[in-house]
Amino acid sequence: MVHVLVLVPDFLLIACGFALCRFTPLGRSVWDGVERLVYFVLFPVLLFNSIVRSPLQPGATVGLAAAGLAVVACGIALAYALRLWPGVDARLHASGAQTAFRFNSFIALALAERLGGVQGVAWIALIIALAVPLCNVAAVWPLARQGGHGYAREIARNPLILATLAGFAANLGGLQWPDAVATTMQRIGLAALPLGLMTVGAGLKFGGLKAAPSLAAALLAIRHVVLPVVALLLCALLALPPAQATIVVMFAALPTAPSAYVLAVRMKVEASA
Repeated sequence: MVHVLVLVPDFLLIACGFALCRFTPLGRSVWDGVERLVYFVLFPVLLFNSIVRSPLQPGATVGLAAAGLAVVACGIALAYALRLWPGVDARLHASGAQTAFRFNSFIALALAERLGGVQGVAWIALIIALAVPLCNVAAVWPLARQGGHGYAREIARNPLILATLAGFAANLGGLQWPDAVATTMQRIGLAALPLGLMTVGAGLKFGGLKAAPSLAAALLAIRHVVLPVVALLLCALLALPPAQATIVVMFAALPTAPSAYVLAVRMKVEASA
């Protein structure tokens, strides 16, 4: 119950972004720019700072990383398996399967900070760095059969992955910023969470479940019911500390990535939002 109350301000920020985008002159064009700012500048700085400020303990995070990857792998396997259901449209499945295992990084970072502070952000950054390439490859594979692109270059240039790797390198190298620079970067990171959550709200769309309601329900069940249960089992099996287990279960229950729609559109298959 305490965790639920802690997260109320985050959900209010999402609602605020939705209302501002829908009912004020600050429409979609404004939030497109804000989203790019958050994705390419604010969140990378937040990730970098969090990792630099957290002591690296590789032995203590092996189980965390393994659990995060196992959750994603389970989501991929279950999403692909839905293709075998009788009557499932191949094009709808190709575009929709990714929603079962991809995740919203904005919400992940915000919730990790709420639940685990700086250390929580560092832990989720590690999971994101490992999971994003796997998720993107798994999302593109069924779409590629419809004549799409190769996304290896985009994965290599992903700002969240680059910021995570740079943060680990800086931590290992003992990087120390001058006070003025450290304070500036800290303030940039603080701006990332509220703006990131507001962009999530601004990007919310409803009504995309009509084309294949059974498939959509199955994909949502994988994302929000099955994967959290899998995460709980993995945390118990790996005997993760409670703080790490909280981050893993939170990661497993995240809403899907809004970029799933963009990817489906770019690769010229069915998309709904």
